[in-house]
Amino acid sequence: MQPTATVLVYSDNATTREQVRLAAGRRPAPDVPEVRYVECATLPAVLEALEERHVDVCVLDGETAPAGGMGVCRQIKDEIYDCPPVLLLIGRPQDAWLATWSRAEATVSHPVDPVALAESLAGLLREQAAGSRLARA
Repeated sequence: MQPTATVLVYSDNATTREQVRLAAGRRPAPDVPEVRYVECATLPAVLEALEERHVDVCVLDGETAPAGGMGVCRQIKDEIYDCPPVLLLIGRPQDAWLATWSRAEATVSHPVDPVALAESLAGLLREQAAGSRLARA
C-alpha cells in the first residue's frame, strides 16, 4: 500500500471543501493510506492538477458554479487518460441519475454526512489500490 493517497476536492465553496476534508480526515479507514488533499475552486485548476499531479480520487461538488461537478466529471472522464474515480456530492438524492450520466463512481448527498463520505472515499481508495496491484502483476 502506498504511504499517501492524493484526493482532489473541487468546490467553489471553501466551506464545502473544508467539510470534505474534516469528514474524511487524514485516513478515512484503517486499511487505506493517509490522504493528502489538493483543493481546487475552478475548472482550470482541476484540469491543471489532473495533468500535473498523480490524483487517486476526485471529490467533486455538484452544486459548484459555473462549472458544476457533474459536468466536470463528465468532461474529465472524456478528456483525462486513466481518469481517477470520482465521488460526486449531489444536492438531492433524486440527482443520482445525473451522477450516473456524468460517470461518477460514487455519490454522497449534501449536506456532507461524515460517515457516508468517509466510507465512499475509502471504498474508492481500496478499488484504486487493488487496480494498482493488478496492473503491476
